[in-house]
Amino acid sequence: MSSTGDKIKGTANEVAGSVKQGVGKATGNDRLRAEGKAQELKGDAQKAKGQVKDAIKKTIDKA
Repeated sequence: MSSTGDKIKGTANEVAGSVKQGVGKATGNDRLRAEGKAQELKGDAQKAKGQVKDAIKKTIDKA
């Protein structure tokens, strides 16, 4: 997957996770809140992966 794709999927997971957390909090569902937090963290990792790919590509392009 491209760096842009990783960043887009990461953002989507962050948003979905945030929504899950909000719904879980509103309904008192601790399991849904935990799933939301996990999905949000997954999104953070995907975005970081995309940023690393960008940095590597820029380094290679400069060489």
